[in-house]
Amino acid sequence: MTTTSAAPTLGDAWATGRNNFNLIRLVAAWLVIHGHAWAITGSAGGDLVATLTGIKFAGALAVDMFFVISGFLIAASLERNSARGYVLARALRILPALVACVGLSVLVLGPLLTTDPGYWRSPLTWDYLWVNASLWSSRYFLPGVFEGLPNAAINGSLWTLPVEARLYLALLGASLLGMLAPRRYVPAWALAMGAACAFVLLRRPLPDHLANYTWCTAFFITGTLLWVLRDHVRLSPWPLLGLLVLAAATRGTQAFVPAYFLLACYGTLWLALAPALPRMRETDLSYGLYLYGWPAAQLVQSVAPGGPWHNTLWATLLAGALAAISWFAIERPALRLKRRLVAPRTTPATGGSTAS
Repeated sequence: MTTTSAAPTLGDAWATGRNNFNLIRLVAAWLVIHGHAWAITGSAGGDLVATLTGIKFAGALAVDMFFVISGFLIAASLERNSARGYVLARALRILPALVACVGLSVLVLGPLLTTDPGYWRSPLTWDYLWVNASLWSSRYFLPGVFEGLPNAAINGSLWTLPVEARLYLALLGASLLGMLAPRRYVPAWALAMGAACAFVLLRRPLPDHLANYTWCTAFFITGTLLWVLRDHVRLSPWPLLGLLVLAAATRGTQAFVPAYFLLACYGTLWLALAPALPRMRETDLSYGLYLYGWPAAQLVQSVAPGGPWHNTLWATLLAGALAAISWFAIERPALRLKRRLVAPRTTPATGGSTAS
């Protein structure tokens, strides 16, 4: 008699140290560039994701993937670091590259392209620098820059970073209160999701910023849920197939929203941990590609305007070059400094992700 072994759990797959997180995030960062190309070029229509889902475009799907991955990996980081080490690790991963990107926008891109002679005297210039670099909030415009384009934002992707930073702090608070044990986190997650659903139903239609924050928080806390339950959630293609069928069957109805949510959460981690894809363990260009994707696309539209695919191609090449510089000159040295300064509390087998 033959027996079939059960599918591995998320914890089993994580413990091997082999994963596709860097590759998945790189693809997601490219999806952000591609999805924004319609808004940046002022083109009608939308990308394939928008056509298939009817509720999300490629950039929004990518952000959802980022947040579920972040919720999973950051919970792992919190488990193996002290509170001080956790905060320091998060700061060294996010801030150096962000400050460089925002600084280049204000000190190089802005002066080269502005049509406003009062650029340096404008409070908007320094507000953009401080607010974005500090993660306090998001500012999108510099005086006289990109004003003739369909969208004048300098970097429309930065809004997710303050949201993520606040979620990092909220997760730290939950950990300090002992809320990350399964018996506590699961009911807390259910209560939070129920409250979010009630909020959406009572306030709909939500303003875009509230809808974005709600989606991001839901994906992040569910990523953390999957980390907390990593030894109980199995990686199998059958649940993934079932969720795909459910999403296809409910498309165009209100039931598609929870179907999409479940598919995006489980599908993202399945892709990150189950299949044997090309590994990118030592190089992670995804953060730089995300940071520079929008400004690169705006610069392409300013210098050589064209349609969405034209913009996607040239923006990808330009942002990819800037991402490589960011990785080798800023992010990798910051990560090496992080490893010297932050001693883990334990030494579990991990996936080696540069975001953790």
